[in-house]
Amino acid sequence: MKANRTFSMRNNTRAQVGIGTLIIFIAMVLVAAVAAAVLIQTSGILQQKAQSTGKQSTQEVSSNLMVKNIEGVRAVNGSDTSETIDMLKLQVGLNVGSSPVDVNQVVISITDGSIAHNLVYAGNDKTYDGTMTGFNDSANANLKTLLTNGTNPTKFYTVDKIRDEDRSFSQSNPVMNTGDLIIVYLATTNNNSVGYSHMGSFDTEGTLVDSQLELVPRTTVNIVLTPESGAATIAEFVTPSSYGVKETVQLYP
Repeated sequence: MKANRTFSMRNNTRAQVGIGTLIIFIAMVLVAAVAAAVLIQTSGILQQKAQSTGKQSTQEVSSNLMVKNIEGVRAVNGSDTSETIDMLKLQVGLNVGSSPVDVNQVVISITDGSIAHNLVYAGNDKTYDGTMTGFNDSANANLKTLLTNGTNPTKFYTVDKIRDEDRSFSQSNPVMNTGDLIIVYLATTNNNSVGYSHMGSFDTEGTLVDSQLELVPRTTVNIVLTPESGAATIAEFVTPSSYGVKETVQLYP
């Protein structure tokens, strides 16, 4: 015989009912959506800043310029050859993966242990009193002006291109791209060579002026190339114990 079953209804006052529950649910969804949007936006900004900072840091610690070779040239006047190195020819390129370099912004420091000069590009009109007097679109003319006029050797350097596949490098816009190769000319003339008219086989069409530097045999020379961004490039060498009869002397590496 089955037991009798009794059913009863109990009042539950703990339940949330109606529109109130819906409002709370929607509010929670909206708060979560806003929080998610803020997090996504913040993470995006932080990622962009991290990438930018990383790129800038890489540029600052990496060296863009590479000095591949340095030759010294002695001044000549008829059969008489100077006893000093009177011009330096730096063969300069870019390291692998380097970004373009504006030569206008490259400062070159040179010292012979006694005298030091900070040189800027002859076409840079943002330093000293503007561009080198007489500066134009001819590399040879600019070199002649550098070697023979006033105090130019103590303030400026000039350049010429060796390899420029995209033909983007010019005297007025000296921007180096990957694969470009240039020659940088530094005047190191002194009292011994003042009045000479040739730099090796190069006719200056005028007499040389003093750079105050003196590169006699066994001189320690330090050259630092500082670009607008990136680490400085340093080239240091000691001139040979004798120049002999050579008009051009290999100095570096």
